[in-house]
Amino acid sequence: MSSRGKTWWGQRFIAALEQQMDAGRLQRGRSYASPRRILSFEISAKGIVSATVRGNINPYFGVTKEPRYQVAIQLDPIPAKARKTLIAQLGGRADLVSHLLMNEMPEGIDAAFAESGVGLLPRTEKDFKRTDCSCPDWANPCKHIAGVYYRLAEQLDHDPLLLFELRGLARNALRTELVQTPLGQALAPLMTEDDQAPLEPVASLYPPLRPLADEVTGAASGASAWQQQAIDPKGFWRGRAPLPAEPSTRIEQERDRISAVLVKKGGDYPPFWEPAQSFIAVMDELYRRISSKNRRLL
Repeated sequence: MSSRGKTWWGQRFIAALEQQMDAGRLQRGRSYASPRRILSFEISAKGIVSATVRGNINPYFGVTKEPRYQVAIQLDPIPAKARKTLIAQLGGRADLVSHLLMNEMPEGIDAAFAESGVGLLPRTEKDFKRTDCSCPDWANPCKHIAGVYYRLAEQLDHDPLLLFELRGLARNALRTELVQTPLGQALAPLMTEDDQAPLEPVASLYPPLRPLADEVTGAASGASAWQQQAIDPKGFWRGRAPLPAEPSTRIEQERDRISAVLVKKGGDYPPFWEPAQSFIAVMDELYRRISSKNRRLL
């Protein structure tokens, strides 16, 4: 299975795609999923995916100018009758309602879709046939469509409610219908922005350094531990005297208190992050190794 799907719904989307498509076209399609190939990518209000894909020059087939192919993808919309049943199924479970109102994809949502007679994700060959590409390839899906499918899977990883929009159910409409259910009426007021704790400004993102015991003692006499050391200024600047040894205990005390706000701000899979492993986990391991190495050097 491709490593592009980072979430369970993204992985299942890719798994269904790989079961229905030719392996050779899929391999070429993965190379077409990059921004260098997909020049434009958008999803309309009706859930139709449109993309412009850059092709290759191939004089053997008479292609002497770099082509631009137009790709369109559309999933089957949820029928009106099934949609009503689906909202009733989703609205009957507090865990599903609460996650969806917070724009999250709950794990148990598959059961609600199954009981409504519709699928959350495409599963069969027919589900992948509502596609079109202006390239001369007779196969459907072609490598350009496959590339757009892979790009779509990446979008689904970051925005799971996009699945509902692809099935013709806009997220605003989904929220409105869920809020009208009994559980939605009870949970929605608890998730409004007015109930969030107010933000308090801070002077610094880093915690203040705590004075060491000898510094506290020296402060009583008006001098710090470093200031109490006799240092010749000329010898110091000419390199004759070593630098005062900073206690390593301070580094060890403060190391675990620094919060990686900027690293964690984008979440586990920020848009620029391609690998399947969590960005926060990778950076945490990197900082841990760097700090351990620096402690040995100090």
